[in-house]
Amino acid sequence: MQMGITALYAGLLGVLLLVLSYRVSMYRRRHGISLGDGGHKGLHTAIRVQGNFVEYVPTALILLLLVELTGRQPAIVHGLGAALFLGRVLHAQGLTSNPDGKSPGRLLGILLTWLMLLTASVLLILGSAAGI
Repeated sequence: MQMGITALYAGLLGVLLLVLSYRVSMYRRRHGISLGDGGHKGLHTAIRVQGNFVEYVPTALILLLLVELTGRQPAIVHGLGAALFLGRVLHAQGLTSNPDGKSPGRLLGILLTWLMLLTASVLLILGSAAGI
């Protein structure tokens, strides 16, 4: 059973999740906030960056694994994994740099994430319809 490519991106994304989680934890510790955001905009942003990550990445990794398991070319799987990872990094950086929302990094990050989700989904639907 092949799944080494997905394992690589799952590992990279796992490290990224730890970085995002660490940022939330350190902000909480620095300001003595154990639940919620305590009205601190910076903590609110860090929580949303982490939350957005966990809203998208699990489904994206499942799709990536299924694309890999259906025997698609490694370049396709790497392209999807790289788009997901880069998208999540850009989104986190973009939202962190401008907590009010608008930033090129955030926009490009979500577009890469959505493109990865759409492409992987279409590949799986077409592959299933074709019996691949």
